[in-house]
Parts: sequence; C-alpha cells; structure tokens
Amino acid sequence: MSGQIEARLAELGVTLPQAAAPAANYLPFTRSGNQLFISGQIPMGPNGLEYQGKLGGEYGVDDGQQAARLCAINLLAQAKAALGDLDRIVRLVKIVGFVNCTPDFGDQPKVVNGASDFFVAALGEEKGPHARSAVGAASLPFGVAVEVEAIFEIA
Repeated sequence: MSGQIEARLAELGVTLPQAAAPAANYLPFTRSGNQLFISGQIPMGPNGLEYQGKLGGEYGVDDGQQAARLCAINLLAQAKAALGDLDRIVRLVKIVGFVNCTPDFGDQPKVVNGASDFFVAALGEEKGPHARSAVGAASLPFGVAVEVEAIFEIA
C-alpha cells in the first residue's frame, strides 16, 4: 500500500476486496471529465452477501450502519479498480443511500451515517465530507438492507 488513503484504510483495519462485477446490464463505474460515478454497491462481504432484510424489521440502526459501511468499502474498491490509485480522488462529492425498510422506519439518515462516517475516516477531513441523500425503499436488489452509490471528483 503506497498512498495516503490506503494507509488510512490500513489504520482502520480495512482491506479492500476485489471490485464486484455488475449483476446486470450496467457499468460498475463511468468517468465524465473529472468526475467518477460509481454504481450502487451492496453489502457484499468476504463470505458473500450480508445484511439481507429490512431496517425496522430484521435489523436495527446499528446493523444498518454496518451494512452502509460495507457498501462504502465496496465503493472504494470500485474507485480503486477505476483509478488504480485512490490518491487520485480529489474529494467525495455526493453519495445516495437507499435503505430497505418497513413503512414506519424513519431513521434512514442514521443508517447512511455508516457510509458517511467511514468515508470521512478513510478519505480525511479534506476529501471525505460530502452532499448526500438517504432514501427509504420498499425493497432492494437481492433483498439487501442498504445500497449506496457515489460520485467522486478525481485528478
């Protein structure tokens, strides 16, 4: 690991996985000018899909935050696949978090904090803070609890 971001990941005890292949007819990432758009990532862990279920049902906020953090780790894995070097990230511009939840669940922002907090820790106070949306959903692909997408400014 050579870069500053990868050094921070090591300090956090995070090893990036291999970037996941798309599950349908879309690109995992695309670049436009100095922006890198990364398709929604789900909580795929080392042993496969994790956190399948609903917030407000099978899962509480803490579990949802862990699922969102895992999505953020997978987003950085896609960024590394796209860029080769995570230090080419100038800043995280925006994330959108989708939370698979029961109709009465209203803590989507708290759940998506799992991704936001991870990005600030991994990218630092200069590159990590971002705009975002946290949206409740009736269902998500493969029944996962959370999906997160991201837009990065890159050099």
